[in-house]
Amino acid sequence: MRLLTITALAASVLASPLAQAECRNSMDFNHWVTSFRPQALAAGIRPAVYDQAMHSITPDNSVLKRDRSQKVFAQDFLTFAGKKVADYRLKTGSSQLKKQAGLFRRIEQQYGVPGPVLAAFWGLESDFGANTGSDSTLRSVATLAWDCRRPQLFQPEVIAALRLIQRGDQQVSSMKGAWAGELGQLQFLPSSYDKYAVDFDGNGKRDLIRSSADALASAANMLRQEGWRAGQPWLQEVRVPADMDWSLSGSRKLPIAQWVQQGVRSASGGALKGTGSAALLLPMGRKGPAFLAYPNFDVYLKWNESSVYSTTAAYFATRLAGAGPMRRGNGTVKPLSMDQVKQVQSRLRARGQRITKVDGIIGEETRTASQAAQQQLGLPADGYPDLELLKRL
Repeated sequence: MRLLTITALAASVLASPLAQAECRNSMDFNHWVTSFRPQALAAGIRPAVYDQAMHSITPDNSVLKRDRSQKVFAQDFLTFAGKKVADYRLKTGSSQLKKQAGLFRRIEQQYGVPGPVLAAFWGLESDFGANTGSDSTLRSVATLAWDCRRPQLFQPEVIAALRLIQRGDQQVSSMKGAWAGELGQLQFLPSSYDKYAVDFDGNGKRDLIRSSADALASAANMLRQEGWRAGQPWLQEVRVPADMDWSLSGSRKLPIAQWVQQGVRSASGGALKGTGSAALLLPMGRKGPAFLAYPNFDVYLKWNESSVYSTTAAYFATRLAGAGPMRRGNGTVKPLSMDQVKQVQSRLRARGQRITKVDGIIGEETRTASQAAQQQLGLPADGYPDLELLKRL
């Protein structure tokens, strides 16, 4: 399990076969705490640490309620990005890059990740450390580990949280964050905290809650370990022609020269320059914004598998690096409602396309299936389900 955010966890909620059903726990919470103890001890947690940390933990029903009601990915990219890449975040991000230029420079020298990339994640995850959350991390992950829907996901998080306590990184009382267990200025789950955290301020502790240096360097460490290429781009806004071979869009990376042949141009309208390969990303189809996604963008998807979140974070980073506001595209895009997306997914599944979940969320699976159906039906195969595809299905 890699570093995830609240939005990524929402995606895994909706991916569950039980996501729309009531789920009743078959075991009393206190009984579960007792029964889970051998598993934690076998993972290296000392008995005294487990008993002291877990003896007074109670389930949080508000966590269960929120876990069953996440719909954040129903938002289209322009709506989501418009809310998240707000003027105040752009101004604060630019200010932080100047104010802490020395810190960002040292982090990039050691890990190869540019300051704008880190500042964008910092702003999206916690408003630059201002809103890290106030829920008990141990209580949240224990509640979700006890719950019958996804225990296999959160039981390791309980052990990781206990390990953070055992090694002195945090205490039960200090370990507070978001409702689903993310904590710190970059909102790491306990397992990611344990795996990627570094002590960058040199005080002997890996404190991702109070230390911006530790939090930002830990994020850079995670990105580097997941494949970030130093000195390479991640996302570039482009202009696409009114008509091209839309089936080339998606996750497949092609040489820049091939995109030039297709009529793709820079955001300013000039000739597209550069080397290497990139994928053509159309988050709202052929009429919406367009981007070239380079190999470093794949690392964004390891941070958060939602293409809407990842594209927003990458776009935010380009703005902090000096790019201008994105264009809205070549026309008006009318997004489908969540119910309409579910209809598309159901009908794609009925046609034999691989749709593992009918959740109203336009993820990579839905895009791939939509693109295949568009090709079969003679529609522009940009992979974005619209009203025309729904009608034809």
